[in-house]
Amino acid sequence: MGQATRTTKLLLDLSKPEQGGANSGKREYLEATVQVLNAARAFYIAFFLAHPDKLSARVSYFSPKFQEERERLISADELLTWAEFQTVATKEHPHPLADWNFSEAFTEMPFTYRRSIIKDAIGKARSYLSNLKHWQMSGKKKGKPGLPGATDHPTLYKETFCLRTDRLDQRGTFVKLKVYTGTEWAWVHYPVKYSKWHATRLQEEGWEQQSPSLILRPKDAALHIPQVKEIEASKVRESKQRPDLVTVAVDLNIKNLAVITVRQYGRIIKTVFVRDHGFDQHRYRHLKRIGKKQWQSGRPVKGEQSCQGIWQHVRRMNQNMTYQVAAVIAEVCRSHPGCVLLFERLRKIKVGKASISHRLNRKLANQIRGRIRDAAKDKVFRGGAVTVEVNPHGTSQYCSRCGAKGERFSHRSGQRVRERGGKLFCCRVCHYEANADFNASVNVHRSFYREYHWQPKRKAPS
Repeated sequence: MGQATRTTKLLLDLSKPEQGGANSGKREYLEATVQVLNAARAFYIAFFLAHPDKLSARVSYFSPKFQEERERLISADELLTWAEFQTVATKEHPHPLADWNFSEAFTEMPFTYRRSIIKDAIGKARSYLSNLKHWQMSGKKKGKPGLPGATDHPTLYKETFCLRTDRLDQRGTFVKLKVYTGTEWAWVHYPVKYSKWHATRLQEEGWEQQSPSLILRPKDAALHIPQVKEIEASKVRESKQRPDLVTVAVDLNIKNLAVITVRQYGRIIKTVFVRDHGFDQHRYRHLKRIGKKQWQSGRPVKGEQSCQGIWQHVRRMNQNMTYQVAAVIAEVCRSHPGCVLLFERLRKIKVGKASISHRLNRKLANQIRGRIRDAAKDKVFRGGAVTVEVNPHGTSQYCSRCGAKGERFSHRSGQRVRERGGKLFCCRVCHYEANADFNASVNVHRSFYREYHWQPKRKAPS
């Protein structure tokens, strides 16, 4: 049993009014709301840091399981009640602390916004005090934790956000937000960029919608709506005992971004090659342009950023390719319910000596591997499949048919050339020849079942 999460992004239409978007004043309302909430969050962070003993207080409670009185750390809900009693003026308690009068500093703020920032301030203050305590116990003179920041994206609870999904259409969709206009808190309608995909995703069965967050950027704004779903997935040890278990192994590389093999009853029943279609060379040419521009501009000035347009394009390409490969992996796993997805446990891949653009290209290629693994892991878990990272020992060096050590080679000008990163693999014992990435993908299955070349991972000496 587990919980899968995903986020649906709903863009606010802040274009010109004649184009159907919001007027400029509505954009200013959002900025004013974020500023007020950040100031209120800073207020409560300072309040909790001024009362550190309360954050670590112990309270007694009765345990029904053990039928006795026990102690536990004070909960966030209890801290919220205490903080409101000390800082908010009410009929029952009209006089809060003189130095911490929240009602006087932030008049008429909705209680839902206030409680959300109090919960956020509790987490930030506790994290800071915990890190500070560990730093003091370590005896280090450098690396002292800094004070927690007060900036964060506002969380919109039910009383501050309203979206009627039964009234959505493609001609005109609005979301109603409780925002600060500079003088008062008021409900304001904002047009959103809606499509049928949003309605299908938000109304999909099994997914529970949670409170959205307002993400305000210099050029756009969006509502990030998180959704959670309870997933029933078998444990790996239990699944491994099944004779009909299907394993899906993925070998991530450069030209072949992913080689996916499906194994059942000890044999490969399906293979999928995901090619890059020149993506690696295209990214390398962009990085070469960046290197040339940096060489022409001379020594970089501290605080200035260069080639931002090209870098944004490269990041978008990497993200797009990551999602495409992860979608292919998820589709293969979806056709085999209850399967186990296998990846190599790769953490540190060193980049050899080369030009700056070549080294950057290899680093970005290595980053994509980790992003593909994480994205595919999330996607397949929503379908009930689990992901396992296996020992990568010998997956590219040993034969997947007999287990003997082989060699990699490539064909250049009609001749067979042995090289470390060859595209083909040859076994000198059984004379088996195959694509090197395919051979490595099959060996990932071998590593999961601890066959042939598998070796236990050695622990580092203590």
